[in-house]
Amino acid sequence: MRDVGSKEEVVQLVENEDYYLDKGLMVLTARYHVRRGYCCEQGCRHCPYGYLPKRNTDAESDETTR
Repeated sequence: MRDVGSKEEVVQLVENEDYYLDKGLMVLTARYHVRRGYCCEQGCRHCPYGYLPKRNTDAESDETTR
C-alpha cells in the first residue's frame, strides 16, 4: 500500500475504498479524491470535481475536413 498526505499527516490507502486495480493499474476512487481535497486536473476516471480535460479542437477539425 502507498501513503498519501503531507509530511505531518500520513494516510493509509484502503483497497476497494480509496483505490482498486484494473488490469494492473491503480485507479483512485472518488472517495480518495474527496479526502485529498482538490482536483489534480489529470482527467481521473472518478473525479468528483467534474474536471474534463481540454481536447485539441484544431486537430479534430483537421481530421474531419480530410
